[in-house]
Amino acid sequence: MKFDHYEARFAGVGGQGVILAGKILAYGMVSFEGCRAIETPTYTAQVRGGATKVDVVIDKNHIEYPRSESLDFFLSLHQKSFTIYYKEIKPDAIVVVDPNLTPNIPANIPQKLVMVDLVEIAKKQMGKTLYAAVIAVGLFAGITKVIKESNIQKAVLDNAPKGTEIDNLKAVKIGIELGKKALKSNDKVVKLTIDDVEIPEE
Repeated sequence: MKFDHYEARFAGVGGQGVILAGKILAYGMVSFEGCRAIETPTYTAQVRGGATKVDVVIDKNHIEYPRSESLDFFLSLHQKSFTIYYKEIKPDAIVVVDPNLTPNIPANIPQKLVMVDLVEIAKKQMGKTLYAAVIAVGLFAGITKVIKESNIQKAVLDNAPKGTEIDNLKAVKIGIELGKKALKSNDKVVKLTIDDVEIPEE
């Protein structure tokens, strides 16, 4: 995807790992794509269960302001974070939610809406819901093409705790394939479930 400036937001509640998703993306853009990138995390309460988000501002040249003002991509893993942080979003942006945890979406939102059972997929495919954040950053790569698939995989591996590299690589690949499926769809609302998961080759 050709762009000069891009803004993404990952939101959820404490304990879901969305801050890690932003860290991985910013790291990947700087380390492997030759871009400038700043991640700015925000917490409503620094405890498990409080709404949290991380904004990632990406620019090919320089970043004048580190906070998002006009989002191209918004992902929410919880109703609480959606309600608080669904703002500053372009009409032609991509909005991704986990419908099991974000059931109340306004009717007829202008953005393309991708509904993915991220937490269920993480739990059933990876054994831990925390992998939802890694799947999410892979989905970002697959649907936006802002970062190459190989580069987001390298970013995930570089940030994976020792001994979890194989599982993290599997999770990001699952996300990439889900994102590519969503990108191919011309529907305004796209729904993806565990049945849409393609298990990557080892």
